[in-house]
Amino acid sequence: MARGHWGPSRGDHGAGVGTEVTLWGGGGVVLGRGVGVGVGVGVGVGAVRAGVAKVGAVGGVASVGVSAPPRPRGGRWRWRRRWGRWGWGRWGSWARSWGGSRGGPLAAGALGALGALLALQRRLRPHLWADLAFALRALRVRRRARGGPGGSVASRFLRAARAAPARPFLRGRAGAEPLGRAARSVARVANALRALRAPPRPGDTVGLLVGNEPRFVWGWFGLAALGARPAFLGTALRPAGLRHCLRGCGARALLVADDLFGSVEPLLPSLREDGVAVWVLGAGPYPPGVVALQELLDAASEELEPEDVWEPEDMNDTCLYIFTSGTTGLPKAARVSHLKSIMCLGFYELVGASSRDVVYLALPLYHMAGSLLGIVGCLGIGATCVLKEKFSASQFWDDCRAEGVTVFQYIGELCRYLVNQPQRPGERQHGLRLAVGSGLRPDVWRSFQQRFGPVRIVETYGMSEGNVTLFNYTGTPGAVGRCSFIYKLFSPFEVVRYDVAAGAPERDKAGRCIRARTGETGLLIAPVTRRTPFLGYAGSRELSEQKLLRGVFAEGDEFFNTGDLVEQDEEQFVRFRDRIGDTFRWKGENVATTEVAEALLAHESLQEATVYGVTVPGHEGRAGMAALVLRPGRSLDGPGLYRHLEQLLPPYARPRFLRLQERLEMTETFKQQKVRLARDGCDPALVAEPLFVLDEAAGAFVPLDAERWRRLQDGRIRI
Repeated sequence: MARGHWGPSRGDHGAGVGTEVTLWGGGGVVLGRGVGVGVGVGVGVGAVRAGVAKVGAVGGVASVGVSAPPRPRGGRWRWRRRWGRWGWGRWGSWARSWGGSRGGPLAAGALGALGALLALQRRLRPHLWADLAFALRALRVRRRARGGPGGSVASRFLRAARAAPARPFLRGRAGAEPLGRAARSVARVANALRALRAPPRPGDTVGLLVGNEPRFVWGWFGLAALGARPAFLGTALRPAGLRHCLRGCGARALLVADDLFGSVEPLLPSLREDGVAVWVLGAGPYPPGVVALQELLDAASEELEPEDVWEPEDMNDTCLYIFTSGTTGLPKAARVSHLKSIMCLGFYELVGASSRDVVYLALPLYHMAGSLLGIVGCLGIGATCVLKEKFSASQFWDDCRAEGVTVFQYIGELCRYLVNQPQRPGERQHGLRLAVGSGLRPDVWRSFQQRFGPVRIVETYGMSEGNVTLFNYTGTPGAVGRCSFIYKLFSPFEVVRYDVAAGAPERDKAGRCIRARTGETGLLIAPVTRRTPFLGYAGSRELSEQKLLRGVFAEGDEFFNTGDLVEQDEEQFVRFRDRIGDTFRWKGENVATTEVAEALLAHESLQEATVYGVTVPGHEGRAGMAALVLRPGRSLDGPGLYRHLEQLLPPYARPRFLRLQERLEMTETFKQQKVRLARDGCDPALVAEPLFVLDEAAGAFVPLDAERWRRLQDGRIRI
């Protein structure tokens, strides 16, 4: 191995595969695969001599050597200018003697050392520059968002409209809405509400029940301009769920679109009893006590200056409420702060979009992904938002071509719908360059890019109420973000060991949580601080307390429990594994439903799958069960599916029961309805669809009929 030497240059040289780096006399490290020329650098702390390193003994491996000179006898190293170059005291003349022509050796040495360090970085930290670039962009976006005029989204919106009234903002079924016209619509709503006999006051909560149309935005910003707190309500809520949500957030009024009034009308006596006023964006007629706003809207002024908009005193105060999906229980009203809303102005800039982009948005506006990331994100960069009432997989690419779409905001299920569509000519003839969202499985990720072209995908992770956000800005399939120390500087989080059986994080003898090792699945948590607050939920304090962990690593600390199990790999990527409520225990092992679902969907006959645990008489824990949708024209191959899973999953993770369905039930936000499936169980008397059970002796999934179920209950069949 060559090293830098003090004295005459050695001319040995050669080319080799890779690069071997020796820093300060340490051991060599072989990096890379490209052919390179070895460079030997001797650093005499000012006396620099560059030569070409010796190659050969290590099989054609080039090497770089760096060493230091002895300390000058009897004195300090001191900078001294000599003969046009810098040297260390009396070593300056020595450097001149052996350095060669002026400037050349120093430059060659610096370049050699720089090349060695870059090679070392590519080997040990291949995503370092991506981490640094994203961190700098995040700091710039945060500074711009927090430093802008106005502390409310409504104020920022009106300022943007005043600065560029002709800029395209929304495109909906009714046509295009430039910023100027949109601002006039917001002003009319705000001024109409202000003209009510009992107008909303700052701090009042008002339910907002409007579909995916511009009037949702007008109502949202109009309420915010008056200082009211909108509570975004799901359009599929039934009367009982709607009343629960209004009570949960303490709403004193409900602003509803005329086409959705039918879902509210049965509730009118109850709402009157609860003291909730009902205002309808329509002309009526409506039952007594319901206020039709159309006349007030027609008469309202279209003037509303940003300076007239209500502004928060504390940016961490509640700005609006977004309800949880309700997949594991009744929805909870998550508090969203003004600061979080303002920070969403920079979302699309963070992922690489610009004002020239046209964003396709079909996600429900009553959830954070649609409203704060989609609408506010487009507002932040001045992009155009194509707002769709519903997602249509068959029309998607036609819509993209017609609207000039360049960015697609997805939920993973939407991409799966697209991949499962029959192939059509011209699927790659589009302008889509970026897809950003969450919940995209690795297999769908790869299939999407293979089929539709090299669309850049940015997977993200976040929660309406959460205080941690992750971005996979490197395009690595299957990862939801990065866990490098650089990323954690501005979005801190930890992954700790989780005991599925106990339903709580593991703790050591001192009562502290234990950090998960690399490659080990653990619970994702984030510190609750002034910079990363958790505002909790409206209603009972107990609802918020359930999401907090205390004494995690030290006395008095506090962390937000995301409820998600993730894994950190050796390359510092974070990969989602499961929800803690979905992971179940069988045969003494933890089973991650996402892993099982991915294995099932790798089988050619299966189009959709959702995995969950069910209780079985006479057996401890929960057995794995999968609800499946077959591809058109396919049938279930019991032996073939058994062999397929045998190759991909350990014995304990293989599902014991299968349930064939025509389609899978989804929530409005495209989340699978596992709770009802788990409640149905695997009893053929209670489930109408065909059921199958794993038969180890036969090496196949076989039909589960009443007789086989009785034998299983009696213990004559073991699973």
